[in-house]
Amino acid sequence: MKKYQNYINGKWVDAKSGKTFENRNPANWDEVVGIFPKSSKEEVDEAVKAARTAFEKWRLVPAPKRGDILKTVGDIMVRRKEEVAMLMTREMGKVLMETRGDVQEGIDTAYYAASEGRRLFGHTVPSELSNKFNMSIRVPIGVAGIVTPWNFPMAIPTWKIFPALLCGNTVVFKPASDTPATATVLVEILLEAGVPEGVVNIVHGGGSEVGMAIVDHPDVDLVSFTGSTAVGKKISELASKNLKRVSLELGGKNAQIVMDDADLNLALEGVLWGAFGTTGQRCTATSRLILHEKIHDQFVSMLVERTKKLRLGDGLLPPTDVGPCVNEGQRNTDHSYVEIGLKEGAKLVCGGNIATGAGLDKGWFYQPTIFTGVTPNMRIAKEEIFGPVLSVIKIKSLDEAINVLNDTIYGLSSSIYTKNINDAFRAIRDIKAGITYINGPTIGAEAHMPFGGVKQTGNGHREGGWTVFEFFSEWKAVYVDYSGKLQKAQIDT
Repeated sequence: MKKYQNYINGKWVDAKSGKTFENRNPANWDEVVGIFPKSSKEEVDEAVKAARTAFEKWRLVPAPKRGDILKTVGDIMVRRKEEVAMLMTREMGKVLMETRGDVQEGIDTAYYAASEGRRLFGHTVPSELSNKFNMSIRVPIGVAGIVTPWNFPMAIPTWKIFPALLCGNTVVFKPASDTPATATVLVEILLEAGVPEGVVNIVHGGGSEVGMAIVDHPDVDLVSFTGSTAVGKKISELASKNLKRVSLELGGKNAQIVMDDADLNLALEGVLWGAFGTTGQRCTATSRLILHEKIHDQFVSMLVERTKKLRLGDGLLPPTDVGPCVNEGQRNTDHSYVEIGLKEGAKLVCGGNIATGAGLDKGWFYQPTIFTGVTPNMRIAKEEIFGPVLSVIKIKSLDEAINVLNDTIYGLSSSIYTKNINDAFRAIRDIKAGITYINGPTIGAEAHMPFGGVKQTGNGHREGGWTVFEFFSEWKAVYVDYSGKLQKAQIDT
C-alpha cells in the first residue's frame, strides 16, 4: 500500500496530528489502496495562507499563459490516462470503461479551459458622454475552496479547478475521502505541468473537519461544491455569513420518459445506461422511468430481461457491466429504499438484494433493481437514492408525463424518447430541469456545455462550458474620460 500526503505551499506534508485514514477498494474491501492524512482546521489554515500569498503573483500571469499550463495538463493526462483510470476503478469501483471516460472528460476540460485563456471576453459599450470610453473586464477573485464528491473523482475536480486557475484564482482542494488517490494524482499532474508553489493545495480529511473549515475560512473568497442537497444547504448557510460567492451542484431525481411512438430498443439502451451505469451513483442517473401505458408492459418485459443479464464484479475485469457501491453505507442506503418501496406497495420485478457469489463477497455489490407500480407520491419516486434502484411510473399522455417528471424538489437532468418533433419541443419547453436530452439517456454531459440544475439541485450557477468562467471571475467596469474636464454623467446629459 502507498502512503499519501497533503500538498501545502509547495511541500508534501502529513497531518500535524499524525492521524490517518484508509482508502479501500469497494470491490474487494481487503485491499487498501492507500493511507491518507486525516487533516484538521490547522492544515486548512496553512493551505489558505499559502494560496492567499500565491494569489498576488498568479493573478498577474497573463490568462493565455495560464491556459498554456492547462494545455500541458491535458497532454500529461493523455499520457497517464490508463494509469489514472485503473487507480480510479480500484478506489471507487466503477468499471474501467467508465473511469477511462472520467479521465477523458478531464482531458477535454483541460483543453477547453486552455482555449478560454484567449477568450475571457469583456464588453465595450458607447459612453453617454463625449470623449469618454467605457468597457468591462474580467478579473480574478482570490482563493477558491473546491470541495468535490467521490463518483467522478477526476472529471468534477477538473470542472472546478481548471476554470478557477485559468481565471487567475488560487485553490484549496478537499477531495472526497472515498477517492483521495485520484485527486492526488490530479495535483501531481498540475505541478508537473508548471503550476507554481502555493497556487494549488490539497488537504485530505473529513467533510466536517476539512470541508467546512474551508467554507468558513475568512480568507477563502469563493466556494464550489458538488454533493448532496442537505450538505449544500449547510454550506450555503455557513458561507453566507461572509457573503461568499458559492456554487452548489446538488442532488437529482432524474427521469426518462418513453412515449408510445419511441424507438423502444434505443430507449432500452438509454435507461440501462442511465439507471445502472456507475451503479446508479450519478447525480444525473435515471432514477425514474416514465412509460406511456401503450408500451408499458412490453418495455418493462424488455428491460427486466436485459437487466437480469448485467454482470456484476470488479470493474477492472473486462466482463463486468456494473461495479460495487462505493462503500457499505451506500449499499445499506440502497437496500433501505428497496424496503421502503415494498412497504409503499410498489412491485419488485428485478433485483432487490445484496449481490453474492464468486468475486462479490468481499465487495459492496447490490443487484440492479426495478420497481413497477410506482406512484408519483411514493418516497422511491421522490427521494434521491444514489444507487441502482429504478422506479417505473405509468402515464397516459405527454402532459401527464411532464407533470410527473417535474413533481420533485430536484431539477437536474431529464430525457424523453419520441419520434414526434412537436412533443420533443414541448418537452424542452415545459420540463423543469437544467438539462434535457431528446432520444438520449439522462447522463452524458459534455465539457463545453453548461451543467447544473434548477430548484433544489443547486443555487443557479453552472459548471462546464463558458458559464463556469463567469463564476470564477469578477466583472469590473472601467471608464476612461479623455475630455480633460469634469463630466457628471447623468447630470450633464
